[in-house]
Amino acid sequence: MSQIRERTVLFADLRGSTGLFESLGNAHASDLVTGAVSLVSRAIPSYGGTLVKTLGDGLMAVFPQPNDGVRAAIRMQELLRQSQALSPNAGHVLRLQVALSRGEVVEIGSDCFGDAVNVSARLLDHAGDGETLVTAEVLQGLPSSMQGHFRSLDRISVRGRIEPVRLYMLESSQRDAAVTQFGADARLHNEPDAIRLSWQDVNRTYDIGQIPIILGRSSQATYCVTDVRVSRSHARIDWHGGNFSITDLSYNGSFVRFGSGEVIGLRRSSCTLHGSGVIGLGRPPSDPQAPVVHFEVMHFAETVPANLAHSRALRSD
Repeated sequence: MSQIRERTVLFADLRGSTGLFESLGNAHASDLVTGAVSLVSRAIPSYGGTLVKTLGDGLMAVFPQPNDGVRAAIRMQELLRQSQALSPNAGHVLRLQVALSRGEVVEIGSDCFGDAVNVSARLLDHAGDGETLVTAEVLQGLPSSMQGHFRSLDRISVRGRIEPVRLYMLESSQRDAAVTQFGADARLHNEPDAIRLSWQDVNRTYDIGQIPIILGRSSQATYCVTDVRVSRSHARIDWHGGNFSITDLSYNGSFVRFGSGEVIGLRRSSCTLHGSGVIGLGRPPSDPQAPVVHFEVMHFAETVPANLAHSRALRSD
């Protein structure tokens, strides 16, 4: 018999397992991945949730309330980090992506179906390593003390859904501490002010108030790159710790080159953007067919003439 209930749906996925299989072999790697999934799943009943199923290197769970699901997600991230710190696996680090949505689900036997299930599963495509994403419906169900720990990622296009989903990301504890200490608008004098992106004739400049920036093929992406090799939501530029950073969200990877230096390959991972360089979407910038976005991290103070800057300093005194 089927039942319709309001539930918070959680999907979690381990990243980095491919490297384990390549270096350790199928048997050993399978034991490690299975053990990691079993470890993080311990957080589910602790917060009143139900483990619906495991999915190889991931899992699905449901919770009565948003607060329960978010607290379980935080605990799952903690359990995996602690485990990795105590027992590193040949240099390969596993990271957990978590996504939560809220809505009516149809419970049939031990499984669940519905729009909230589909949305939560597909939001994993937009999560970076170690990130927890939630929909607006989940955020609205949280106490105000918890809501302040989430940052808006604006509306994101989700596969199979006509309407975009308003998405929020759980901020790291390190950044929360900095905001508490210095205030939400505090800026260091040497922090960048904006980032300029250029691809073909599409030139845009974004300040930190316009973060995050989604680079992708979708017409709903913040910075649209209409190339078939680019994923609908390929990469995301964020503002963390006083710097711009880029996180790869794709299956084919993103590649960053600063000046004429070496190329940094990103696969569901992040790096800080500084100075100027290029971002290859799906292929390295050295590939002549690669869609390449040029970037420049800008400091507006550096463009102010010295005598004008000195005059402003005197007036401020």
